[in-house]
Amino acid sequence: MSDIIKLLPDSVANQIAAGEVIQRPASVVKELVENAVDAGSTFIKIIIKDAGRTLIQIIDNGCGMSETDARLCFERHATSKIKTANDLFCIRTMGFRGEALASVAAIAQVEMKSKRKEDEIGTCILISASEVESQQPVSCSDGTSFAVKNLFFNVPARRKFLKSPQTEFRHIIEEIQRIALANTDIAFSLFHNDEEIYNLPISPLKQKIINVFGKNIQQNLIPVDTETTMIGIKGYIGKPEFARKTSGEQFFFVNKRYMRHPYFYKAVSIAYEKILPPNTMLSFFLYFSIDPSKIDVNIHPTKTEIKFCDEYLIWQIIQASVKEALGKFNIVPSIDFDIEKFVDIPMLTDDTEIKVPEVKINPEFNPFDNVKRLSSNSNIHDFFEKHNNDNKKNWEALYEGIEKNERDDFSSSKSEEDLFAKGLSNESVEKNLFFQFKNKYILTPVKNGLMMIHQKRAHERILFERYLIMASANKKEVQKMLFPVTIELNAADAELLKEIMPDINALGFEISEFGGRSFIINGTPGNIDTGNIENIVSNFLENYKITQGDIKTSVQEKAAWALAKASSVNYSKSLALEEMKILFNQLFLCSVPNYTYDGKTIISILSNEELDNRF
Repeated sequence: MSDIIKLLPDSVANQIAAGEVIQRPASVVKELVENAVDAGSTFIKIIIKDAGRTLIQIIDNGCGMSETDARLCFERHATSKIKTANDLFCIRTMGFRGEALASVAAIAQVEMKSKRKEDEIGTCILISASEVESQQPVSCSDGTSFAVKNLFFNVPARRKFLKSPQTEFRHIIEEIQRIALANTDIAFSLFHNDEEIYNLPISPLKQKIINVFGKNIQQNLIPVDTETTMIGIKGYIGKPEFARKTSGEQFFFVNKRYMRHPYFYKAVSIAYEKILPPNTMLSFFLYFSIDPSKIDVNIHPTKTEIKFCDEYLIWQIIQASVKEALGKFNIVPSIDFDIEKFVDIPMLTDDTEIKVPEVKINPEFNPFDNVKRLSSNSNIHDFFEKHNNDNKKNWEALYEGIEKNERDDFSSSKSEEDLFAKGLSNESVEKNLFFQFKNKYILTPVKNGLMMIHQKRAHERILFERYLIMASANKKEVQKMLFPVTIELNAADAELLKEIMPDINALGFEISEFGGRSFIINGTPGNIDTGNIENIVSNFLENYKITQGDIKTSVQEKAAWALAKASSVNYSKSLALEEMKILFNQLFLCSVPNYTYDGKTIISILSNEELDNRF
């Protein structure tokens, strides 16, 4: 029987390595940009075509490579970052495994031009599927330019499993954000299909964060600055009131390297306990500086998971640092130990005489003296009648105007024809009593007991079915805006909005691109509060991202649910009796009145038996 174990050819071995290192176009961007950072660049330009399928080009002004280095860099395990195994435990550079370029060259067509500052001429190398097609001198700028074309052209199965161009490009944006935030001393620019997405100059950390995520984040940032013998922590955390419903602004960096660390994330989240709104996620940009020998960055192929020595001690430092920052900005109560005056707390000894405190009273005081004086001058009945009339006026003033308040959230459903045309008449609920509890629940007696309705979820269900019907029937209700509103989004949200714009416009919006990351809104669905349109669009995108991974649901349904959730009545909204009746009627016209689109309970009934048992 012949031998069955054989050594794999380099081309096959490189493709196997590529499967581990290069998962999607964003992986190529990450590896090449990190190499540009390590080359000492002060400016890095990223050019993307077709979300990376057609072209990924990285241009830097770094140290460049000699002719020999330019050829060797494509070999497996070729690296300038480490020489011995011990070097793995004191690494401060990004790419060091020596597999990235070999992996990229195995599954794409690569053109590299590189030149050192001291050289008169550079080197150009063409490689396709690990095969060197040419190597020749070339006139080029100082630094290195990588052009990766036709990614996965020789691995069609991998190419087939790539997501939509919008999804793949959002992954690229995430990688650029991580690298740009970690390197404030480097300028970055990003172009996609000849459109500039990012232009991030060299700037301080706070300004870099604002440049990446937009000017709206400026009011959200609280500085963190802690120095210990073990670790230094700097950066910013977000204010609780600006917390988002999805992750996206959560960044840990150690020695300028982005990392994920669920254990440290828990330390930050515990510091926010009881001050974070429900169903929201905190924001943070925290930078750790630590001795490289105290961490291990080589435990994961993408090097985003890092192992620390003394993790529990660092966990405590993180939590204390975040709590201190929140306390300094009056986000949580804190004890001020820097006050000049102190409360004098006497020390008790055996000889201390304890005195009974004196209570000063006036034994001649009579609370009815005023009444007696009044009764001697006027009729006591007139006195009390006057006070009763005054109290009555005060109570009437307290409720004055409540019935006249405009209810914007239900303004589109005021007429009898609109309210009850589908079967339920006003008389069907006229006899019902409706009460609002804690501005959150609507209570009404029914035959079986006491019905409790979650008002926000009920409104979500009503709007969801309304939007879905409009979209499927192509009969959208648009209210034109008197003054169009221009909004600016961060790069990732801008790409998401571009992707789903036809679906959101089918629900009644009129949104169009206004250049870069800006959009102009000319119209909205009929029931939308146009005074808060920017927040509604932002909340819509956050809610949409929650359902993005659900491949079973159509984009139209996701968009309808996200918009219903963003534009439904707030928890704290006080409703008039007529509005509660409207909500009740419309809810029971829905095909599924008991549950929201995402399966949450809308209606609960406390039975007569349960009520009786309580007494």
